[in-house]
Amino acid sequence: MTQTTLGKGDLVSYVAQETKLTKTDAEKVVNAVFAGITNSLQQGQDARFIGFGSFSVQKSAARKGRNPRTGDEIEIKASNRPVFKAGKELKDAVNA
Repeated sequence: MTQTTLGKGDLVSYVAQETKLTKTDAEKVVNAVFAGITNSLQQGQDARFIGFGSFSVQKSAARKGRNPRTGDEIEIKASNRPVFKAGKELKDAVNA
């Protein structure tokens, strides 16, 4: 059976294997990277990794929508959502 999703635990195991770190230390590294990206986005900054891609925040304006079950009109609040855009090297690697 082929696994179709890489989870955080899988990423920690991969980092540990590639860097010869313990899984505990590798998990600290992965958590630090995720926290750094999150902190950057919370401060309104992009997180850019040349060749890999960039994380940014897109603002979504408040709007009206419809409840699909009842058809009633509902108010959808404005929100910020994180967005990832793949870099050229990542796109090329995936399409190789």
